Amino acid sequence: MNLDRLMSFENNIRDRFNLEGRVAVITGASKGIGAAIAKGLAEFGASVVVSSRKLEAVEAVAEEIRSAGGKAHAEACHVGDPLARKELITNTLNHFGSLDILVNNAAINPYYGPFDTISDEAFYKTFQVNLDAVRALSNLAASHMKKEKWGSIIHLSSIESFHPGKGMGVYSLTKATLNMLTMTQAKEWGREGIRVNAIAPGLIETKFSAALTDNASIMRHIEENVPAGRVGQPEEIAGLAVFLASDAGSYCTGSIYTVDGGFMLTGAL
Repeated sequence: MNLDRLMSFENNIRDRFNLEGRVAVITGASKGIGAAIAKGLAEFGASVVVSSRKLEAVEAVAEEIRSAGGKAHAEACHVGDPLARKELITNTLNHFGSLDILVNNAAINPYYGPFDTISDEAFYKTFQVNLDAVRALSNLAASHMKKEKWGSIIHLSSIESFHPGKGMGVYSLTKATLNMLTMTQAKEWGREGIRVNAIAPGLIETKFSAALTDNASIMRHIEENVPAGRVGQPEEIAGLAVFLASDAGSYCTGSIYTVDGGFMLTGAL
């Protein structure tokens, strides 16, 4: 970010959250955390590209944003497909003319169980979507951000990246590696004006986490031990994403931010 622009805010914090003129791509944005972040960025003025595998699902989110007065465009993209990733970036540039913010939210967890019994197919598929697709999309986005000397890339990690959750060892492994990718990109791209950060949510009530939130013993543990006494909601992730995407977070890069209601203070389940 240009220092002169930063100083021009004259300590007006509200203006630093303004995303007018910025274009954001959010993957896995048909529901849950991705949809909440897309709506949040749009609310603060960004033009958002809402992306997920099924066009009908993301078009519904985009229409909701447009109905509220925001600017949104829907794009179908399977992030595990190299051609689809390139088309997502190309179509974003063709539609809005720039790309300033990338939120890598799409992720999978196709296997729940012991680490030593996962199939090779499931193992590599998890890495393909949760890590390699993030790396590749970030590279594509960064090539355009470097031209403008400004960009914000936000990866969605997980508190599972800090400890191996029961039955979620491979998922935890991909997210732990994603944390290191975050720091590496931030270090290598910082002088290019690109900031890279990760958000590590705790247990958030979404379709993705339904196997956990539908588990009575897990919910009882949350209520009795987690300081917040409850699971989180997708909208509680969106505020931090807005901060990291905007000039309000202009000095933040290379960090992993937990949003977990204090879950990490209680230890693993």
